[in-house]
Amino acid sequence: MMEQDRLAANLEQVRRRIAHAAERAGRDPAAVKIVAVTKGVPRATVQLAYNLGLRAFGENRVQEALQKFAVDPLPAEAELHLIGYLQTNKVRHAVKLFAMIQSVDRIPLIQELERRAERQGRRIPVLVQVNVARETQKHGCDPLQAAEIVRAVLEAPHLELRGLMTIAPLSSCETEIRRVFAALRTLRDELQDRFSYPLPELSMGMTNDFELAVEEGATMVRIGRALFGA
Repeated sequence: MMEQDRLAANLEQVRRRIAHAAERAGRDPAAVKIVAVTKGVPRATVQLAYNLGLRAFGENRVQEALQKFAVDPLPAEAELHLIGYLQTNKVRHAVKLFAMIQSVDRIPLIQELERRAERQGRRIPVLVQVNVARETQKHGCDPLQAAEIVRAVLEAPHLELRGLMTIAPLSSCETEIRRVFAALRTLRDELQDRFSYPLPELSMGMTNDFELAVEEGATMVRIGRALFGA
């Protein structure tokens, strides 16, 4: 089977699984955006995914994204999201390259993003990453710090807060995973009320758990292996 055919079959299966999960939750499948995770995926394969209709792509590292897209950028109607940890010293590249930064989790990063975005004359959409499960090996702010981080983003004129992001534990316990996603949704609702500010996006769910995420309200699912293989 040719690479494009295999990718097309994988995409069709992912879309079908999203649709079934959305229907189980009484949601419109069209309300869930696939962010194709292209870490380790060659630029030519990313183009095949674009040709099949995908429009949002996620990279974990600024350096890899630069190597792939600085010389050969995505078409204008596609968007590149940073979904991995952003070091402060990489912000100057990130604000030029990414349409959205999903991993905002600390005040110094917000300050540097604001400074660089102002210099670029951009207003950058961002998500606040929350470490709902409080796993020490994962990035993201503590849920108890989320309000402070949200306030700092809302006070930054060149950042546009769109919602929250989380990564669930790598677990075979469906109840544990679902609890994390439900907790992020509840936190989002509380923050919307507290700040009287809409936070429409919930980025949660990856290849292992995206159906549970959709059932719990995800508006973005970050899919790599289920599309591109291991």
